Amino acid sequence: MEDFWTYFEVLAPSVGVGLVFWLAIRAIFRADRRERASEAEMREEFEAEREQAPTSRAPDEE
Repeated sequence: MEDFWTYFEVLAPSVGVGLVFWLAIRAIFRADRRERASEAEMREEFEAEREQAPTSRAPDEE
């Protein structure tokens, strides 16, 4: 059982750092995914408003 705790003491810091790294990268990817979805939604709304807006052209003056 003493060998287990020796190995645990050696591996715990690496596993801990790996876990923190994984959580950080996961948070970054999730934030990026939400940002891209939000931007796509805003673009769709903008295009819908643009299509609904009446287009009034001024007559060409010569």
